[in-house]
Amino acid sequence: MKGESAMRITIIALFLLTLTACSKVTRENYQKLELGMSWQEVVQLLGEPDQCEALLNAKSCVWREGDKSITVRFIGDEVILFSSEGL
Repeated sequence: MKGESAMRITIIALFLLTLTACSKVTRENYQKLELGMSWQEVVQLLGEPDQCEALLNAKSCVWREGDKSITVRFIGDEVILFSSEGL
């Protein structure tokens, strides 16, 4: 019985570590962003955004995880501005 509890706790801990290791909303990824990057390059780095708003030829997209977020603004297919919170 005790062995089963310890095993469950170990499995849950490993699962939670795996979830945090998969995060793409990190300071390291934020520092890889560059002005002029394409939409596809940003998606390869951060994954699909959680939210995007578009107006004419401009688009603002947000990637979130908990209280951390990265916002990237595009004109056409090109990054013109990016910012972060909670990193």
